[in-house]
Amino acid sequence: MKICLLFIIASILIILPVKSQDIVNPPIKANTAFIVGESLTYEMRYGVFLAGMTQLLLTDGIYESQTVFHSISVAQTAGLADKIYGVTDIYESWFDKETNLPYMDEIKVKEGSYERYNEVTYNRKNNTVNSKKSGIRQVPELILDLSSILYYVRRVDFSMINEGEVILLNMYFSDEVFPFRFVYNGKETIKTKLGKISCLKISPVVQVGRVFKNSDDLTIWLSDDCNFIPILIRLDIRVAGIVNLKLTKFENTANPLVFLK
Repeated sequence: MKICLLFIIASILIILPVKSQDIVNPPIKANTAFIVGESLTYEMRYGVFLAGMTQLLLTDGIYESQTVFHSISVAQTAGLADKIYGVTDIYESWFDKETNLPYMDEIKVKEGSYERYNEVTYNRKNNTVNSKKSGIRQVPELILDLSSILYYVRRVDFSMINEGEVILLNMYFSDEVFPFRFVYNGKETIKTKLGKISCLKISPVVQVGRVFKNSDDLTIWLSDDCNFIPILIRLDIRVAGIVNLKLTKFENTANPLVFLK
């Protein structure tokens, strides 16, 4: 059981071919969405039951003498889920401050008695990755990882994207290439414990079948301000029902979070 919002997304995407109307790797804006020191905390709930917590931290890092962003995602089960599963997952990524492209990522997974570690480095000159688990392999140009893809999306200029258009970004996760396709579905106001927030609504394309009934049963709402923070992630799972990952705390954002009256 993986409760980190990034792991949830990655574990249920279907690999789909690129379509002619897809917007592939849209250019990103100059970064005004996030800064070093940003901290985002989320609760994961099945109905009223708290299943886990996820925290996303952004710090300065050094990679080969270059100052880069260093993101740290820590996910842990809580309550009964912790007694049953005992999950602590840590995912780290070192990515470029200008391009948002990763140089290295590291994963540490502990789920009950199961433990896993891997480290992946990215060679931008020849478009390869080097995984400690599986070695060197060719990957698409501009490949992202789990953390950098989230921050990349926060820098996309949605004012240039029409409602209903599909964006495609490639990411590397669990020693596989995942084409991450999502539909931009316009704007929507979301009520949270923090207040009402105007959001951009995006729907990653998921596989219909064992987990989901419909291809849009995973939805992400990003704050419609200069931060583009993930406010709410909702999964409508065939067996479990509605699962929500909600922002409950934020610190050191690049801009004040905008609340509606």
